[in-house]
Amino acid sequence: MMKNRRLLVISVVVSGLILTPILSGCAPATQENDILKVVTSTSHLKYIAERVGGDLVDVANIVPASQHPGDFDATPDDIRKLAEADLFLVHGWPGETFVSGLVESADNPDLKLVTVKVDGNWMTPSVQVEATNIVAQTFIQEDIENEISYLQGADDYSSMVVEKNNEVQRRLEGKGIVGTPALCSFWLAGFARWLGLYVVDIYGPATLTPQDTQALIDTGRESGATLVIDNVHSGKDAGKAIAEELGVARVILLNFPGAFDDTETWEKALDRNIELVLEALGQ
Repeated sequence: MMKNRRLLVISVVVSGLILTPILSGCAPATQENDILKVVTSTSHLKYIAERVGGDLVDVANIVPASQHPGDFDATPDDIRKLAEADLFLVHGWPGETFVSGLVESADNPDLKLVTVKVDGNWMTPSVQVEATNIVAQTFIQEDIENEISYLQGADDYSSMVVEKNNEVQRRLEGKGIVGTPALCSFWLAGFARWLGLYVVDIYGPATLTPQDTQALIDTGRESGATLVIDNVHSGKDAGKAIAEELGVARVILLNFPGAFDDTETWEKALDRNIELVLEALGQ
């Protein structure tokens, strides 16, 4: 079991985010018409876009933070947002089935659909940094005059993410959670592994059958699992019967900023997840 697993250490140097001087000196003051109108499919993309773009962008999100994208139904207001937008940032996930219909309904010839494709769990620092780089380059392509501002915003946010990663490592040192056997929702397996937990098996996204549940219980017993991790956005009670049968702790974590009170930023959402895991394990 992964007893010596350590949390990921991310380099402070972020590829593509090298700040370069500009010959024109200070950029002119931003006018309302110059602001990039951005629509995002999730709160992850919304938060990154706001941190990168600052007051140079106007960001509206579509899928509520508490909802799984695969369960989302678009509204007329979402169509209006896209009809007025310059950019539509999406993940490219299979669950984002609403994207093509929304773009078609918006009938906006100036709208650019951009897929911020990053593999891995978006609650982990490495994914946040990689996505930030993509968003920054996307904004620069649309608004080259403000390149230095977008690069600075991306560098500031990425540096914060790196420091948060290091802070989490320091916080978890000596807590004894590394290598802890856990059964985990498919959606949170990457995050659990980043924490150093030993994911002995995953379940979902399909609804568990009685046979599935029994197989997971058997695996949990054989591996000595002491934690079951559910996802608040999809199947939040999927692991309840498993945890009860095994007599172990269960925790429900979030996969998007803003799903719980006072988790509107990535770093606050990360802190809440860690607090919940430590509490469940009696730390």
